[in-house]
Amino acid sequence: MGLSQSRTRLIARLRSRKTRAREARVLVEGVRAVAEALAAGAEPAFVVTAPRLRDTPAGRELEERLADVDRVEVADAEIEALADTEHSQGVLMVCREPERGPDDLPSGGLFLVLDAVQDPGNLGTLVRSAVAFGFDAVLCLEGTVDPWSAKSVRASAAMVFRIPVVSVSAGDAPALLDSLGAGVLVASAEGVPVETVAPVGKADTAWALVVGNEGAGVRGELRSVAAAVVAVPMSGPAESLNVGIAGSILMHQMARSRS
Repeated sequence: MGLSQSRTRLIARLRSRKTRAREARVLVEGVRAVAEALAAGAEPAFVVTAPRLRDTPAGRELEERLADVDRVEVADAEIEALADTEHSQGVLMVCREPERGPDDLPSGGLFLVLDAVQDPGNLGTLVRSAVAFGFDAVLCLEGTVDPWSAKSVRASAAMVFRIPVVSVSAGDAPALLDSLGAGVLVASAEGVPVETVAPVGKADTAWALVVGNEGAGVRGELRSVAAAVVAVPMSGPAESLNVGIAGSILMHQMARSRS
């Protein structure tokens, strides 16, 4: 039995941010991303596979893990038509979007705030780095690309399932961070090295690193409450780094100073 029309239409709706959010479902594609999402506790609604999934050892291993999941097998050509990727690896999963809100954020700790980061590749890199460096949550302000789009999930290597990702308005963010006891660090090219902000290294202090898009930077609401503006020192001739790289380096430096 092939994929039903209702499920085909659902997958199509998950391409749009508006309809994806209304469905509260996430599309995960690729062997590695699906395996990581499952390991992180993602709740699959159903999985679509194709024969090419069995072309690699990792694909065959994943297929075994999907034995107890509602799974539909389709032809390789059909999954190509369904997939968001240019060359499907033979698996895509529809799962529930994790329900996370401000009440799920822990007091203290380290937070990453994304202010209108518009590229899913940069968002995925930043989320992946936040997980790697032990940050406690990611806050997405308006203007930020959908963190649960298929491209964002894939760019994060499905690490988006490993950390609370919460949508917050820019107007509410300063008060929320204050309630969490978090000082605000704004990333900008004219800033100081993050390690020179003395309290950052104290394990009992909370900090939020705010990164903005490459054009407009961080908006005024957050700049006005920042304890410091921080940057990555560069000795070479490059004028700047993209937000994914710069934010990742800053998170690493913050985590290292605390350890």
